[in-house]
Amino acid sequence: MMRKLEDLGLPLGGLVETDLETAFATLRAPSPFQAFSNGDCEANNFLSEGGEGRLIDFEAADFRHALVDAAAIHVPGPAWLTVAGPSQRAELEQIYRRALVAGVTAADDDDVFGLGMAAACLTRACERLSRFPRLDDRPSGDASRLQMVSALEAAAEAASYHRRLPQLVGWARQAASWLRRRWPDADQDLDQLAPYTPRATWA
Repeated sequence: MMRKLEDLGLPLGGLVETDLETAFATLRAPSPFQAFSNGDCEANNFLSEGGEGRLIDFEAADFRHALVDAAAIHVPGPAWLTVAGPSQRAELEQIYRRALVAGVTAADDDDVFGLGMAAACLTRACERLSRFPRLDDRPSGDASRLQMVSALEAAAEAASYHRRLPQLVGWARQAASWLRRRWPDADQDLDQLAPYTPRATWA
């Protein structure tokens, strides 16, 4: 992946790579944040009726860092071009955090929670960037291109809010700008899209 990024003119560089290593280490290290997850905690995998809800799709179920799932608050997953607006995301994160503190007291520590959330959001966006070769071959106007830009910019915004991993934040913004130039069809004002705008193509 790193070689491919270098070939595209998006090298990680020493400090950026250090931030990326810190992000992955934060999420993989044994910690009180380890929790059982269905592995695909997207809105489309939550069914509700009559005031009650349940998760579905447990094919990738495992124990993982709880904030890996919480990254969906900020970064759009496969089904969406956008998630909630900035104020809504901040509110959702606080609601999630208060619920998490009840079982994971470490989540009450701003430094620990902030690093975890920044790491979860940025690694989520970087992992989605691995789809670049496939999307680059698609015709102009494919919604997945705009979704890629959205993921990088949303992750950078979330991590910047928590003031963590600044080198990786800068790189994510640079990568998003580069994609906007390479894909003029994806150079759009994301603020003009409604919250939870669906992505037309899921592949």
